Amino acid sequence: MAVSSILVKVIGAVYRIPLGRILPDDVMGDYNAAYNIYNLFLTISTAGLPVALSKSISEANALGRKNQVERTFRVALTTFLTLGLASFFCMTVLAGPLAQYAISNPKAVNCIIALAPSVLCVCIMSAFRGYFQGHFNMVPTGVSQIIEAGSKLLVGLALAVFFMKQFGEFYGSVGAIIGVSFGSVVALLFIIVLYFRQRSRSRGERSGDQADPAGTIFANLMRLAIPITLGSAATSIVTLIDTKLVNSQLTTVFQQVDGLLLNPDGTGPALDAARSLYGIYSKTMSIYNLPFSMMVPLTACIIPAVSAALTRRDRKEAQLVSESALRIGLLVALPMGMGLFALGGPIMGFLFPAINVEIAGPLLSVLGLASIFVALQLLCNSILQANNMVNLPIVAVVIGGIVKIIVNYILVGNPDIRINGAPVGTLCCFIVVDLLEIFIIRRAIPKPPSVLRAAAKPLLASLVMAGAAWASYGLLHRFLGNSLSTVGAIGIGVLVYAVLVLALRTITKEDLALMPKGDKIAKILRIQ
Repeated sequence: MAVSSILVKVIGAVYRIPLGRILPDDVMGDYNAAYNIYNLFLTISTAGLPVALSKSISEANALGRKNQVERTFRVALTTFLTLGLASFFCMTVLAGPLAQYAISNPKAVNCIIALAPSVLCVCIMSAFRGYFQGHFNMVPTGVSQIIEAGSKLLVGLALAVFFMKQFGEFYGSVGAIIGVSFGSVVALLFIIVLYFRQRSRSRGERSGDQADPAGTIFANLMRLAIPITLGSAATSIVTLIDTKLVNSQLTTVFQQVDGLLLNPDGTGPALDAARSLYGIYSKTMSIYNLPFSMMVPLTACIIPAVSAALTRRDRKEAQLVSESALRIGLLVALPMGMGLFALGGPIMGFLFPAINVEIAGPLLSVLGLASIFVALQLLCNSILQANNMVNLPIVAVVIGGIVKIIVNYILVGNPDIRINGAPVGTLCCFIVVDLLEIFIIRRAIPKPPSVLRAAAKPLLASLVMAGAAWASYGLLHRFLGNSLSTVGAIGIGVLVYAVLVLALRTITKEDLALMPKGDKIAKILRIQ
């Protein structure tokens, strides 16, 4: 699962960069806006139920209740199918109102419709994934996720180019999204085949247990799934509100300040100008996602390691493990975030040659700082979850989301700031979330890890590294073009950072023990 999660994140990041080069800014804005609606329906449909299903099936298996396993799966599959069909209906029949009123972008309607089959397929697929996970078989889930992401990468990019050539630039985003739905269909077929193969192998097994009534099973699934779904949906709802807010505020500014027209149906030059700015912002977001996507394997290690220490009632070890995890996470997130801050413009010009760097550069620089706080939030969340505190992080995220909406409403609606206010809202959001979660950790955990102690040396090394990268880019750019100067500056920054990390003795052997092959890494680096 950890390996597949990393691969899926990497594939997703790789996919967004060439897609951003293929699609014009405004069309990329349509793609991302529609995706935010898709994510909300997907979260509501699949966030909690797979966990509840796998837990219920594993419990029934432990008791040898084969009939209970099968009935639980049938109830869950029916539930998933119902939710998937409801989401499919909303995203097809109600695509127009969703585009108009949920994200303030009527031109994203085709993208929403193209994503509808993916919601249905992923919902059904989640039932099979939960079934296999309940049997402690993680391979089908991991492989199906990789198939889904890989198909999206290959088919999505190919269809984006094909649709743009055949139907015009506006339909490039539709082609890319059809690739997403195609990947979901292929992954669903794969996992269904695996399910029926397993059923055929176990057909001769019999069990005399009496399965619970379907209504009881459904109630138990909902009791587990609803709290998880509510927590996950909070972030998706905030993102959707923020998407609508940014688009509507930009459209209003272009209409009222710049005098651009807006038709009664919501389309027109004012909307197109807003779509273009939001598209530039969307392209910077694809780079912003990279630093904290690296936290996936680390957060997967924190919970079992801390939980094991707490089970032994060893609070000191739990504190040391948590602090090591924070230090390793920040060792990765801080240099990446500070690097994006120092080289925002050059990086955007290097990855997206046709983009307006004067707009995109400052956006990525602020988002680079924000990515550090997002990574810290993910690490703090894992520490709190390992200490059986699952509801407080949700409250912190909701408060941070409200801050983000308020800041974006004020700044994006300011004619002198416009889209530059969006990353500031994101930065403020996660600063607030981190402060709240650190406060909770310090007050609620008997032996809390020290965030300041974990961050001090990585922060110092990252600041020097960012300064070296910024200065070296300025020097190299006098003699070389942007691409070579950017690559050279990044290389110099990496070298400076590596030397400082070793010189400052920032990482310990205990820290590396949390990582795969950590002992070998410690020997190579001669860390005692």
